[in-house]
Amino acid sequence: MSAEEQKQEENAEEKTEEAVDEAKNKEGEEKEEETPEADGSKEEEKVSLPKEPRQRSSTRFPEGAKKGERHWYAIHTYSGYEDAVLRYLKQRIDTLMMNDKIFNVIVPKEKKVKIKNGKRRVIEEKIYHGYVLVDMVMSEDSWYVVRNTPRVTGFVGADPTEPTPLSKEEVDSIMVRIKGDEPKFKIDFRVGDVVKIIDGPFKDYDGKVSGVDEEHGKIKVMVPIFGRETAVELDSLQVMKI
Repeated sequence: MSAEEQKQEENAEEKTEEAVDEAKNKEGEEKEEETPEADGSKEEEKVSLPKEPRQRSSTRFPEGAKKGERHWYAIHTYSGYEDAVLRYLKQRIDTLMMNDKIFNVIVPKEKKVKIKNGKRRVIEEKIYHGYVLVDMVMSEDSWYVVRNTPRVTGFVGADPTEPTPLSKEEVDSIMVRIKGDEPKFKIDFRVGDVVKIIDGPFKDYDGKVSGVDEEHGKIKVMVPIFGRETAVELDSLQVMKI
């Protein structure tokens, strides 16, 4: 082998060794780059794990009111806001599409004849101040809709989370009063009031109220006749307060 050929062979071996070393270095660099990426992806997976959603506590069903049964319930409201609660709750029922669980809402009222300043007029008066009645199927969702209505303070019952339904007898009694055909009289007179008779045979006499008959709109007045107090029955329109 000539000297020139030997030199060419040595150069080829050197290039081969350089190529091998370069390949090894490159492979080592790739492994170093892969390691942090893998660790980073694991950390990212740990961070992105979703938390388990918090569950709402379920409403307990009262004794005698099984799940899915329809009952009337009474709810407490701020006094004087009964009609407002009725409007708010009906709006929520429509908006939240709860018509399949909440069927009716009423403020119990009855008709009365009020006699004041010599005039009779029929008015509707609340039977129970501070209460509204709801016809509904009790569930967690329906309870939430009713309980969170503005001006509502809670359901009637020993336990706020366990509403007590009204009995059939209670509901029937209330409905009779609501649907009463003949209005009751409401008279602004009380026993002991001093009044003046403005009509009838005892006109211009003063007396004191001794009895009130709201059912018939009559009152009894003690009038001094011949020096003695005598009870006279009058229509409430025949007298006025002094």
